[in-house]
Amino acid sequence: MKSGKINVKTENIFPIIKKFLYSDHEIFLRELISNAVDATQKLNTLVKSGVAQVELGDTTIEVVVNKKEKTLRVIDKGIGMTEEEVLKYINQIAFSSAEEFLDKYKGADASSIIGHFGLGFYSAFMVAKEVEIITKSYIEDAPAVRWKCDGSPQYKMEQHNKTERGTEIILNISDEDGQFLDEYKIVDLLNKYCRFLPVPIRCGNEKYWDKPEGEEKSKELERPRIINNINPLWKQAPSGLTQEDYLKFYRELYPMTFDEPLFQIHLNVDYPFNLTGVLYFPKVKNQMEFQKNKVQLYCNQVFITDQLEGIIPEFMQLLHGVIDSPDIPLNVSRSYLQSDAAVKKISTHITKKVADKLEEMFKTSREDFEKKWDDIKVFIQYGCVTDEKFYDRAKSFYLFKNIENKYFTFEEYKTFIETLQRDKEGNLIYMYAADVDSQHVYINAAKERGYDILLFDGFLDTHFINMLEQKFEKTRFTRVDADVIDKLIQKDEVQVSKLSEEETKKLKELYDNSIEKEKFTVTVESLSEADMPVILTRNEFMRRYQDMEKLSGQKSFYGAFEHYNLVVNSNHELASQLLNEPNAEKQAALTKQLIDLALLSQNLLTGEKLSEFVKRDLLFLQLQK
Repeated sequence: MKSGKINVKTENIFPIIKKFLYSDHEIFLRELISNAVDATQKLNTLVKSGVAQVELGDTTIEVVVNKKEKTLRVIDKGIGMTEEEVLKYINQIAFSSAEEFLDKYKGADASSIIGHFGLGFYSAFMVAKEVEIITKSYIEDAPAVRWKCDGSPQYKMEQHNKTERGTEIILNISDEDGQFLDEYKIVDLLNKYCRFLPVPIRCGNEKYWDKPEGEEKSKELERPRIINNINPLWKQAPSGLTQEDYLKFYRELYPMTFDEPLFQIHLNVDYPFNLTGVLYFPKVKNQMEFQKNKVQLYCNQVFITDQLEGIIPEFMQLLHGVIDSPDIPLNVSRSYLQSDAAVKKISTHITKKVADKLEEMFKTSREDFEKKWDDIKVFIQYGCVTDEKFYDRAKSFYLFKNIENKYFTFEEYKTFIETLQRDKEGNLIYMYAADVDSQHVYINAAKERGYDILLFDGFLDTHFINMLEQKFEKTRFTRVDADVIDKLIQKDEVQVSKLSEEETKKLKELYDNSIEKEKFTVTVESLSEADMPVILTRNEFMRRYQDMEKLSGQKSFYGAFEHYNLVVNSNHELASQLLNEPNAEKQAALTKQLIDLALLSQNLLTGEKLSEFVKRDLLFLQLQK
């Protein structure tokens, strides 16, 4: 037997590993399984190259939980280690055996060798009070070795009678980490981190029901529980895949998601970096809660994280799917991503591929693209607002939708409205509605003048409009209820008022005396006789400000100075009728009734005021009999 001291730079390396190196103790299982896969892949490389004259046989990795003995075993049938290799790779912390292996066997496939960090094995001490290694090298005459350490720098090593090639890691789980002796917990962790590793992984058995031929009833049977899909779809050639294959894999990734994705993008890059993956476009609901963290990052099929800030642009976190790259730099624990030039190149490339796919869909089948538009609009808007390069690509296929459900590119819509919807100063006015039903009165007024109205009913529209006003020259976006229609697009010609200056002043006083002056400003305008007698409008800037406050979740300051314009139409017949009403009480009631009608059109008449309006309306009906 040999004993000795592990070659570390500090006596405190184990407390550091246990408390600080890894952000989550459960990571130990990912590291040990990755090492087991690494050992198996190394042996496979040696066999293929003719260096190792052995039969691979069944290389399934076994994970065995023994609650009674308080042990967890990870057993592989890979390359194994000699006594010298144990001394070198286990006792010299942070020596990367994977890197040395690739240097020695230059022809080996780097992507098949997972291990990059010599500290990975020592993550076992986060949950184990003692760790044991029993290993036998693939080299025929090399004796098996047993190594043991209790979490101090002291270790013991001796020869062992193990006859099968491979390595067995035995963790004596500490009392405070007893959760890792629950087989179902281990299965959950394996499913999280290891379900796409390239070597089969087994953990216990699973029960299933089967009806053997000739039997009347199904029987409950057991079979080995294989955790992983060793050939995930993103590693396969796109040319050999069908749409059903992509949908099947989507269900495998998200078994609790019932909506099917709209379409997907298959990533397959080998220069200037390695990147594979599949990104799915889900149906983005028109709500403020973005479902982020649905894209999973893998490094050679080992799950790393679904927190991809810095790897993909923010707006692409709305996508679902998988990205796999050995070129994304990770820190020593693989828990955090490190920002560098390679990451930026990968992020830029993914953005380009997504834009390429969308542009291709638009050009290939615009009709189908338009059918999908309502479901992908939020994603594209988010991209345009947050990523300048994406906007530069998207402006060729972004679609405006009007209230008639017709679609236009930016250029098409500009051509469509540029003759009629320019004001007297030459500005092009993009008129829009957020709710066709509640803004019906304003929409009608615009349509009577031949104007077209866009539909902006999404929660990102305000931010998007603000951005477009900075991009488009001599352009203004305004909602149909922001002002009276003739002021939204001011022309040289103006309506002449039927009232005298004195009558106009008196009419304004009637309305001023019937409203809350803190919340409303009364103006008398000479509008068309066909327009409403009283119109309620809201300042475009202030309303946008309130919308953005709501989206950001900040405490609203807008409510403290929320304000409306009450526009009285001096050319409507009711204006003259009101002025000529001899009964002051009836005049006041009619004024109040017209104000309430305007409030009702904006859903601002509620509670007691709504009840008063209904009673007053009944009174007017009785008076007319």
